[in-house]
Amino acid sequence: MTTYKYRAKAEDGSTVNGVIEAYDEYEAIDQIRQTYPVVEKIAPVRKDRKFNINLNEPLWVSDKTLALTSNQFFIMLKAGLPMSRVIELIAGQTADKLMKRILLACAADVAAGYSLANSLEKNGKKIPAVFIETVRAGEESGTLETSFKSLENYYSRANKTKKKVKSALTYPIIVLILAVVVIAVVMVVLVPRMTETLQSFGTELPLVTRILIAISKFFSSSWYYLLIAIAVIGIALFSYGKTEKGKLVYSKIRMKLPVLGKIAKYNAAAQTANTLATLLAAGLPVTKALDIVSRVLDQRCVGEELNKAVVKLENGMSLGEALSDSKYLPPMLLEMISVGEASGSLEDTLQTIGLYYSEEATAASDAALALLEPTITIVLGVVVGFIVIGIYIPMFSMSSGGYS
Repeated sequence: MTTYKYRAKAEDGSTVNGVIEAYDEYEAIDQIRQTYPVVEKIAPVRKDRKFNINLNEPLWVSDKTLALTSNQFFIMLKAGLPMSRVIELIAGQTADKLMKRILLACAADVAAGYSLANSLEKNGKKIPAVFIETVRAGEESGTLETSFKSLENYYSRANKTKKKVKSALTYPIIVLILAVVVIAVVMVVLVPRMTETLQSFGTELPLVTRILIAISKFFSSSWYYLLIAIAVIGIALFSYGKTEKGKLVYSKIRMKLPVLGKIAKYNAAAQTANTLATLLAAGLPVTKALDIVSRVLDQRCVGEELNKAVVKLENGMSLGEALSDSKYLPPMLLEMISVGEASGSLEDTLQTIGLYYSEEATAASDAALALLEPTITIVLGVVVGFIVIGIYIPMFSMSSGGYS
């Protein structure tokens, strides 16, 4: 519900100011006119959010929360509870503060007679469009329980995949960070002290040692410039990646990378199939479902292809024909879509092929992560070996009488 402030004229001609809560401006005016015949001015009350930042509230609703919430909706609706009561109960049980706030706002809207989907669209800016549109389709087709069950399966799979990748990446990242810190300390603290001793002999040092000294001097004297440069470049790349053009360019680059490109392609195929299957199961027409998928895909280059396919669908082409010239979706996915359409089992086919590519993406990620640890070890070994050689070659030379 939105709070509006208004100025109106009473029947005796006096001016009245007040506030009222309503779903939109039109409903607010109707409510005011029940008491005051003339509404002169109405505007939503703007909340000052400049200093109203809750650091304890998450920035978005997680897949885990969406899966759990969908399951709760499915169970309670199946038990026959009214929607407004269901929303209040779930809001009271959830530990996610953002979801709690969204559901409490939705409870007031639904109690006033509005649909859950419309309320989620207004209050749930951090909820994915797939969730909202699936709920809308379920409400319109009378299959809301089934829609929530599909959403539970969809977000449970997504959460498991992300959790597995995050777990696999934790150890290599920690090792890499510790290694960088140790090497930085060696280059900035230990190497300068060792080189002072070596240079005090006044003789020409080996090339490896001179290179090591030059690198150490650079890091010792210019490390802050390096950090500033890295920060500026990182912010620039991040900002560019937030633009539509940047998302498209980055996604095309990811698709062409040697190992990561394969993972990105499998993930895009799995996300396309699974999301499309979920929306079709909720009762959305293919054109509408494909349009939603094109807007929520992580890989913008695939989303752009699907967006072009929507136009082809509207012109009478089948889904398989509309996607036949895709550069980024795997050929087997396109073939299975055509088979599913021809056999009248597109939804089941998409669920099967989506599961297949989810497993393929997981397998490819596991293989890439299995190569990551030895790669890090080799790189660190080369760096440490270079430092050791640069320090100990002149020391060995001195001990054998090479310096006098």
